[in-house]
Amino acid sequence: MPPRIALVTPFAFPSVRGNAVTVERIAGGLRRAGVELHVWDLSLTPEAVIEREVEAFRPHLVHAFHAYRVGPLALRLARRHEIPLVVTITGTDANHDLFDPERAATVRRVLEGTAAVIVFHESLGARIAAALPDLGGRLATVPQAALFSDGPAFDLAARWHVPVGRVLFVFPAGIRMVKQPRLPLEPFDRLVQRRPEVRLLYVGPVLDPDEGDSLLAELTGRPWARHVGAVPHAQMKSLISQADVVLNCSISEGGMPNSVLEALASGRPVLASDIDGNRSLVEDGVTGFLFRDVAEFEAKAERLAVDRELRERLGGAGRQLVERRYPPQREIEGYLSVYARLTPVAST
Repeated sequence: MPPRIALVTPFAFPSVRGNAVTVERIAGGLRRAGVELHVWDLSLTPEAVIEREVEAFRPHLVHAFHAYRVGPLALRLARRHEIPLVVTITGTDANHDLFDPERAATVRRVLEGTAAVIVFHESLGARIAAALPDLGGRLATVPQAALFSDGPAFDLAARWHVPVGRVLFVFPAGIRMVKQPRLPLEPFDRLVQRRPEVRLLYVGPVLDPDEGDSLLAELTGRPWARHVGAVPHAQMKSLISQADVVLNCSISEGGMPNSVLEALASGRPVLASDIDGNRSLVEDGVTGFLFRDVAEFEAKAERLAVDRELRERLGGAGRQLVERRYPPQREIEGYLSVYARLTPVAST
C-alpha cells in the first residue's frame, strides 16, 4: 500500500509564495496517485499543534519543504516517531542559509539527519554535495513541473489601462531583495524612450517591506510600470497568457523557478539572469534569453520588444521543452520512487 506522508511546509495554499505553489501541486499529484497525505502549514499552525496532529496521523515518513524554516520541527517529528525524514531543498536553503554564519548549523544538522534530500536540479545537488560530501548518496533529483489550476481570468484592464499594441513584460515574483525587482527600472527608462509601447507589470506579494517600499517609491513617476500585488495562482495562467515576455532577475534560485517553468509552459519567452537555476530551463537564444549585466538585459529586452516572430519562436521552443521533459506525472513518479525506497513495505 502507498505510504502515509506527513508533509510540513513554511507556507501552503492559499499562499501564493513559490513554496506554497510547489507544495500544492505535488500534494495534489500524490493524492491522485493514492498517497494518504496531510499538509501542515507552519505559518498558520503552532508547532505544538502540529506535533499532536502528526502523532494522531501516524505517518510512515515525514517530508519537509525547506530545511531551515521547517527542518528542525520535521527532524524532531521523524526522530520521535522513528521514521525517515525527507527534505526538499529550496533556493534559500542551498544558496544562502547553508552558508550563513547564523543559519548554517541548523541547516546542516537537519540535512545530516535526513534519509533523503531532494533537489530540483543537479546543479543544486552539486552545491550541497560540495559543502556536505557525506550527503552525496542521499541526494535525489526530482525536476519540477508546471501545472495550472482552472480559475477566473485575470482582468488586466481592470487593474491597469494599457494601450493597444503594448508589449507587456511581466515580473512574477514576491518582492524581496534576492529577486532584484528594481533591476529592470533604469534600463527600461531608456527602452521606453525608444519603444513607448513597452510596459512592465510586477505581480507578487511584498515579502520584504523595505524592498517593497523602495520599489513603490521608484515606480512613482514611471507610468509605464505598475505593481498589482499578489494574484491567486488560479489566475496566473490567464495573466501569463497576456504577457509578451516574462522576467526573472534573481540573484539565486532553487534549481527550477516556478515563474520560469510556468512561462515556458505557456509559450512565453523568458528574459532571465544568467544563474544556475535559470540555466536549468533557459537556453540562451533557444527558449529565451539570459543576461549577465544591465547592458545585456537592456539589449535583449529591446530585441524581444521589437521582434514578435522572435518571441513566438522562443516561446514555442519553451513550451515544447516543458511538454517533453517536465510533465507533471514525471515529478510525482520521482517523489513516489524516493518514498518507495525509504518505506518499501508500508504497514497499516
